[in-house]
Amino acid sequence: MAGNGAGEDGLETLRASLDRIDESLLDTLRRRIETCVEIAHFKREHNVPMMQPHRIGVVQRRAARYAQDHGIDPDFLRRLYDLVIAETCRVEDLVIGDVAAR
Repeated sequence: MAGNGAGEDGLETLRASLDRIDESLLDTLRRRIETCVEIAHFKREHNVPMMQPHRIGVVQRRAARYAQDHGIDPDFLRRLYDLVIAETCRVEDLVIGDVAAR
C-alpha cells in the first residue's frame, strides 16, 4: 500500500522527535547511574550501608504521584522504577564491594 508523501513526512518528523526524546531519556538514565556511582563512593567512604529501603520508598512514592498527576499508568512507572532501582543497586554494590575485595 503506497502512502502519501505528506503523511509520511509528518510521520518521519514525529519519529525524529521520538528519537530525540529517547536519546534524552537514555542520557538521563546514564546520568542517574553516574550519580549513583558517586553516592556509592560516598557510602563506601563513610561506611553507610548500600541498601537504604526508606530512600527506595521515597523514590517509588514520588513516581506514583507523578503517574497520578500526569495520567501515566502507576503500575508501569512502578515496574520501570523497580528495574532502574535494581540496576543502580547492582552498580552501587559493585562500587562498594570493589574496596572490600581488595
